Amino acid sequence: MSGPRFLVAALLSLSIAAPAAAELPQGSKAPDFKTMGAVGGKTFRLHLSEQLQHGPLVLYFFPKAFTKGCTLESKAFADAMPDFRKAGARVVGLSTDDLETLEKFSTEVCRSVVPMARATPSMVKAYDVAMPVVDTVTPMSDRTSYVIDTDGTIVMVHSQMDYAEHVARTLAAVRALAD
Repeated sequence: MSGPRFLVAALLSLSIAAPAAAELPQGSKAPDFKTMGAVGGKTFRLHLSEQLQHGPLVLYFFPKAFTKGCTLESKAFADAMPDFRKAGARVVGLSTDDLETLEKFSTEVCRSVVPMARATPSMVKAYDVAMPVVDTVTPMSDRTSYVIDTDGTIVMVHSQMDYAEHVARTLAAVRALAD
């Protein structure tokens, strides 16, 4: 293959292979939002500004409930919930899955200790976490974790498709706020 077709193929492969560095920067204000969520088999209304009245908040966006990486990440957050609570923080997982799926995911995977909430298309856009996926009506989010202080400032951002570091990094940021 040569010429323009080769160039298009090469650019396409680079755009698929390269991670998008699109998350909101540390120090910026977290966009306020309202959405619905579920924990322990019960639905609830989630409003960012109300959550921040109770302490710092970890928002972790993930692509799809019940997939391998998202399940492992959410189990790791569930295991660490006592540590987050001890540091005075709340944790909410967000994906573009429907509320029924998130309710089941929170109960079955997160043992009813990690609230799951629906990331609406406007939230995905506002938090700049859209996964570059073709042929979907509803954008999926990538794997990005934010720690938001009580004044709405983003104090930590970690955007990496490998779930392994998200819990440790967000917990360290929350503990630093508590010190």
